[in-house]
Amino acid sequence: MTRHESRQQAFCLLFERIFSKASLQEIIDNAAESRDLVLSDYAMELAQKADSNVEELDRIIESKLKKWKINRISKVALAVLRLAVSELQYEKDVPVKVIINEAVELAKNFSGEEDASFVNGVLGAIARSTDAPQEEAEVNA
Repeated sequence: MTRHESRQQAFCLLFERIFSKASLQEIIDNAAESRDLVLSDYAMELAQKADSNVEELDRIIESKLKKWKINRISKVALAVLRLAVSELQYEKDVPVKVIINEAVELAKNFSGEEDASFVNGVLGAIARSTDAPQEEAEVNA
């Protein structure tokens, strides 16, 4: 399974988690039982990291929202942003551009151009704020 497919699986789990009081593990178990879903290890890892750090991820996301509150954005955009910000924070071996491009594609596929543009803007702002000190340090080294 490709990383792209794993991200799609993780997105679906996180999206369902927004609407469910069930734990992520219960959602996974139910999906495996009722739909014969087989999750990749990478999808499980991504979904679990995002789910276990949701408060921190939401603070990061909300800090970059202009004239918006997190509860006003679409649930698709929220799930995509949580997944991507989790990758930005915890998956240091994945290039930032890849994470952003994958998130934009997920938003396009599951919602549309408007959410894709929104996700791109928020993730760009987050990436600039977290990468700036590292890039400056590399340039000055």
